[in-house]
Amino acid sequence: MLSSSAASANQIGATFSLRPNFLLASSSDCGGALQFLFSSYSFRSRSVFLRTWHGRRGGFLPNRGFRVFCESKLQTEELLIRRYSPFLESAFLNRNGASVSDEWQAVPDIWRSSAERYGDRVALTDPYHDPPSSMTYKQLEEEILDFSEGLRVVGVKPEDKIALFADNSCRWLVADQGIMATGAINVVRGSRSSVEELLQIYDHSESVALAVDSPELFNRIAEAFSSKVVMKFVILLWGEKSSLASEEETPVFNYKEILDLGRGSRKSMLDFNDARGKYTYETINSDDVATLVYTSGTTGNPKGVMLTHRNLLHQIKNLWDVVPAEAGDRFLSMLPPWHAYERACEYFTLTYGIEQVYTTVRNLKEDLLQYQPNFIISVPLVYETLYSGIQKQISTSSTARKFIALTFIRISLAYMEFKRIYEGTYLTRNQKQASYLASLYDWLWARVVAAILWPLHMLGKRLVYSKIHSAIGISKAGISGGGSLPLHVDKFFEAIGVKVQNGYGLTETSPVIAARRPNNNVLGSVGPPIRHTEFKVVDLETGEVLPPGSSGIVNVRGPQVMKGYYKNPAATKQVLDEDGWLSTGDIGWIAPHHSTGRSRRCGGVIVLEGRAKDTIVLSTGENVEPVELEEAAMRSSLIQQIVVVGQDQRRLGAIIVPNKEEVLLAAKKLSIVDVNASELSMDKMKNLVYEDLRRWTTGCSFQIGPILIVDEPFTIDSGLMTPTMKIRRDRVVAQYKDQIHNLYK
Repeated sequence: MLSSSAASANQIGATFSLRPNFLLASSSDCGGALQFLFSSYSFRSRSVFLRTWHGRRGGFLPNRGFRVFCESKLQTEELLIRRYSPFLESAFLNRNGASVSDEWQAVPDIWRSSAERYGDRVALTDPYHDPPSSMTYKQLEEEILDFSEGLRVVGVKPEDKIALFADNSCRWLVADQGIMATGAINVVRGSRSSVEELLQIYDHSESVALAVDSPELFNRIAEAFSSKVVMKFVILLWGEKSSLASEEETPVFNYKEILDLGRGSRKSMLDFNDARGKYTYETINSDDVATLVYTSGTTGNPKGVMLTHRNLLHQIKNLWDVVPAEAGDRFLSMLPPWHAYERACEYFTLTYGIEQVYTTVRNLKEDLLQYQPNFIISVPLVYETLYSGIQKQISTSSTARKFIALTFIRISLAYMEFKRIYEGTYLTRNQKQASYLASLYDWLWARVVAAILWPLHMLGKRLVYSKIHSAIGISKAGISGGGSLPLHVDKFFEAIGVKVQNGYGLTETSPVIAARRPNNNVLGSVGPPIRHTEFKVVDLETGEVLPPGSSGIVNVRGPQVMKGYYKNPAATKQVLDEDGWLSTGDIGWIAPHHSTGRSRRCGGVIVLEGRAKDTIVLSTGENVEPVELEEAAMRSSLIQQIVVVGQDQRRLGAIIVPNKEEVLLAAKKLSIVDVNASELSMDKMKNLVYEDLRRWTTGCSFQIGPILIVDEPFTIDSGLMTPTMKIRRDRVVAQYKDQIHNLYK
């Protein structure tokens, strides 16, 4: 942008569009885009123009070009603030005497390092967008620089909030990092969210502009957004502006236009001292907020997690112990990029020269076979799906092949069980360790049995497991996070020789705080804390720190812990204390340290048992607040009480206490039973209740799948309600644990 401080005594020719309070112009002299504040200049116009803007809409109105001459010098000398990523832009800023750094101070700094080390290596492969894309590390750095400069051209200022509502792609990454590189803050969400949720996030975050995935998404939200919020501009990451359903007054740019604006402005900055002199330069501080990630959806008060550059840089610098990536390794990327887990892992892995291939759930099977990834980073649902697919393949084989495969798998499961014993990775919460002699006997016995089973395990690897490996790749490891990995899935992949490492984190912790290591993969746990991270387990009622092996609320402290919830100090205070300890709301324990025995290498690993707070995390990694569904369901006259369940499952379920009198009355009205009937069968009752439940919850963000009908109401006397008549969700779930398990069979 060109403010009043950057005017020149020379005449400047440009093509530009009129907008309230300013002009957008494309300069023929230096290829840059200029913005002239009306208050600083007097103009005379000519009908002759240097370049005509072609297209339906955008920052430049079609076929209205003017030749502009500045007739007066500036009335005021006002420099614009240019906030920058000091290492990313150090080559350019050295010319201006601005402060530069040899160390990463902001997240975008990583791209210069990667470009210098891995310049012509392929960084990103995006085969499913139109057009299919591939970028080297050098090209990625250039596009980030061009995009960030293009944002400055169209008016983005430091600390502006820019909503980024899009799905995983190479352009998402460029937009994300381009926004950060200007010192602005991106507010992220996916395209599948409801219009109401996206509108609430945009409004609450005080965003000033919007970058969207596609014309389809913009068409879906345009009416609600245009009437309720102000948007300075809109950027389409994919697709054409001609696909937009209606004309908008808000300027719309496509991805290429932003790059072109930025490229021209960067050229003028390099070529002309006047262009550089219009700015006062400030570096992005590591403690500046980099992004807002919303966790609560449309229910309750919105919670926008403020993550700083320092928070995210901690992840980038400290995840190699978990994922020892090397240049040339290939990763498959399929999670939503606004998911903190996917995001942090992308930043981290791309500092090691890997190739990231974008895929989707629909294309996963084919892409595993085609690309043979070394690593895949995903949620438990993906590993469950792979497990189910393998089991289905085995079950549909001939009787002989099925028998052989299942026999080898059972042998390998037993072999791995004994192997964990002699290697010292057999998890226990018992603080008392066995004597030295007992431990020695245990070790010898496990060693002998494992040695007997080993040849059969290796034969299974050659005859059966090698075929599975060739189909799915994952030659180094699958990293699971965003939910609890079922133990039977964990053990299966260990048995067939596919390393799966489970981790733990929250959006509030950027997110990774613990993870299993390649050389110490303790099944049943989420591993030890990552570097510079502390854990403690406290009593839910008293807050007293509990000893290893005792269950309580897991608290964490470290450089990755959020700055707080945006505009919500009360919610921040509830979870984050003055000493920096964050209450995760999860129930768990820390494994005790043993010097000998089968658990000697398990000390300090974290084991999770469930969530103390109401939020349900599905195996897809999606967070669900059950209150919305429960409140909607309680509008049904057939439902007396309800508790939504589904932690670590693919879909939600519910435990329901029916209003039996109302259910019977409804059955009579529908002629399901005789008018004189006094009872209703359980199946008919369940069907009626389920149909009414679906009717009342249709408009909710999530839907309920299987339901469990129970006879006894939740009461204070039974301990399932508090004295203030609130249902004790954790106790209800514990009491009906077996029935809930059967719901998902």
